[in-house]
Amino acid sequence: MAALVWGFNRLSQPPTDITQDIKWGISFSRIFARDMGLDWKEAYLAILGELQPKTLRLPIYWEDVEPREGQYTFNDYDWMIEQAKEKKFDMILVVGRKLPRWPECHVPTWAASRSEEVQQDKMLLLISEIVKRYKTLENLYAWQVENEPFLAFGECPTVDASFLDQEIALVKSLDNRHPVIVTDSGELSIWLRAAKRADIFGTTMYRVVHQKYLGYVEYPLPPKFFWLKANTIRLFYPGKPIFVSELQAEPWGPQLLFDLPLDEQEKSMTIKQFRENIAYAKEVGFSPAYLWGAEWWYWMKTINNDSSYWKEAKKLFSQ
Repeated sequence: MAALVWGFNRLSQPPTDITQDIKWGISFSRIFARDMGLDWKEAYLAILGELQPKTLRLPIYWEDVEPREGQYTFNDYDWMIEQAKEKKFDMILVVGRKLPRWPECHVPTWAASRSEEVQQDKMLLLISEIVKRYKTLENLYAWQVENEPFLAFGECPTVDASFLDQEIALVKSLDNRHPVIVTDSGELSIWLRAAKRADIFGTTMYRVVHQKYLGYVEYPLPPKFFWLKANTIRLFYPGKPIFVSELQAEPWGPQLLFDLPLDEQEKSMTIKQFRENIAYAKEVGFSPAYLWGAEWWYWMKTINNDSSYWKEAKKLFSQ
């Protein structure tokens, strides 16, 4: 028993690479900004220009770039990437079928009725086009392949680990200069399957969420919970870099945000909760940490006349 206690205490000590000097970034979803009723280009420019995060994670959605079978259109992403390049933001480009934002699997209408085998073949073709187009970017930091592929969430088929391996192998065969990121749930996964496939592993970090049967739940997890998981990963994969791919900085309710009343949104996110989530991420100490909610902050500021989140994020990024 004493050995077990000693082992637990050892694993729940801070990893050697934690830091208080966290590099803060954001994720941006063109589709989500549009669905929030925003001028997505205006929102994107404001986020980059006014907030000036240190780094950017950008999902490239299948439904956006192949709206018709075999016809690729990259104009919107070329524009976003050029804006980030001009401002010298490091970028993670996210590729695959399961990407950030509901319904997670962003499949174009023409492909939705196709078999799983056909969809996988089409996805490999698309990934090839994206990687070849952007692999020489000076400010490209890494590729992320799929989003939390081992988490059963969203309107997606059950994970096919062998296909995920094909996607990763394809990216690496086309671009051997940039690392591949694989992400997983911070609270609901043990990380091993994702971490073993990743050059860099990314974890989510949510604090207050809505569960269908339980209502609102605040995860009772101290920072040591993340240290324990990180140190366990390092037992199997020494030196594996770990960062926060999504830090909750917007509400999580029973409906999509643009359909959720403001008083309901406050049950999972207030400015106090926003600050507490930042403080929690600082205690954990993984860097970089990508805040999840920049489109919502802009929506609150411009549509709901509440700039508190915007100002708080701006203060954080200026540190």
